[in-house]
Amino acid sequence: MITKPKGTRDLYGNDAKKWQYVSEVFDALCEKYNYGLIRTPIFEASELFHRSIGETTDVVSKETYDFIDRGDRNMTLRPEGTAGVIRSYIENKMFGDVVQPIKFYYNETMYRYERPQSGRMRELTQFGVEIIGSADPYADAEIISIPVNFYKLLGLQGIKVNINTLGDSESRQMYRDALIDYLKPHINDLCSDCQRRFETNPLRIIDCKYDIKANKEILMKMPKTIDYLNQESKTYFNQVKDYLDTLEIDYEVDPKIVRGLDYYTHTVFEIVAQIEDFGAQNVLCGGGRYDNLIEVLNGPSTPGVGFAGGFDRLMLALDAENINLPIKTSIDICVIYANSKDKEYAVSLTQNLRLNGFITELDLMNRAIKGQFKHADRLNPKYLVIVNNEDIKNGEIQVKDNATKEEQKISWNNIIEFFDMNI
Repeated sequence: MITKPKGTRDLYGNDAKKWQYVSEVFDALCEKYNYGLIRTPIFEASELFHRSIGETTDVVSKETYDFIDRGDRNMTLRPEGTAGVIRSYIENKMFGDVVQPIKFYYNETMYRYERPQSGRMRELTQFGVEIIGSADPYADAEIISIPVNFYKLLGLQGIKVNINTLGDSESRQMYRDALIDYLKPHINDLCSDCQRRFETNPLRIIDCKYDIKANKEILMKMPKTIDYLNQESKTYFNQVKDYLDTLEIDYEVDPKIVRGLDYYTHTVFEIVAQIEDFGAQNVLCGGGRYDNLIEVLNGPSTPGVGFAGGFDRLMLALDAENINLPIKTSIDICVIYANSKDKEYAVSLTQNLRLNGFITELDLMNRAIKGQFKHADRLNPKYLVIVNNEDIKNGEIQVKDNATKEEQKISWNNIIEFFDMNI
């Protein structure tokens, strides 16, 4: 038997309906914010992710699905959404559009080769938004407000916004130098991952996940990014916080947040699930500002800010808080026909009902009428429609309310109007 690859899942039944509902809520919210949908290729040139995300990040060094195609080109299954959006922005010369900034949302499949665990799959669905072209601190606050409002719409209560700032390029470099000076005498006491990062990407040491006593003691006393901000960066961060206050979004400044990708500057943030027994994988989404990324990818110097979150963790959080999503688990109408001669009319009626917006089922197993009724019981429709030759001659259709068991004859010409009023 052929089975699904490790780290992937089959999605069907009510789980698929919940997934679809959550996806539709996100899409609708983004439309209200006037973000346009973007879809980018599921695979891109490996160079795109290596240059944008950073060669020394865990995503690129450990987690990307890289392959060589038949044209001997290095390709990568996309591990995140921002790089592809920026590549599209540059390639399609969107910087020349009259309407600025460019605002996009996406909701697509990503791939990361990591150890599968709860909330972390190798094939994952990631949703996110990007504002490209605005250096306004309000853009950062708006980006944060989208997932906050999204989670509220779904009914999540235990969420918390943590923010930090890396400052501009000058501030980031000053902090990096101070961090290296602090860590150098302790390097041999750190875990092997931190020792490797010290040589390649020291900022990533800040969010080390290894539960080692020596690590904890050293990391607790590390310098903080906010202590190395120049005046411009301080002013920017204070403006972001002021806008969050205006939007009535509660937040907490957390100096440990740096995010795992190299392209961030200024604001970085995470939204975590404060749910009892939810586990270590409690970060629902994260993001920040990336004012240098477009230039790194050979585009014009352009500011940008965005966020991304995963569906797997979100669905786990909804389950953990026992949130019952309003998904539709029943159908509207089940059409039953008396015999094969009446089936043609049943087929025509089913088509008409579906095109008028009703969830309608018709037997596909050539069951006798008794078997059709049993099948209808399993589907639990709101109404049964029984098509028979005598009623067809009289221009009528027999309709049965499945809850009250009340039956009545409805004119063939009035059947759509009847269901419009009753469903």
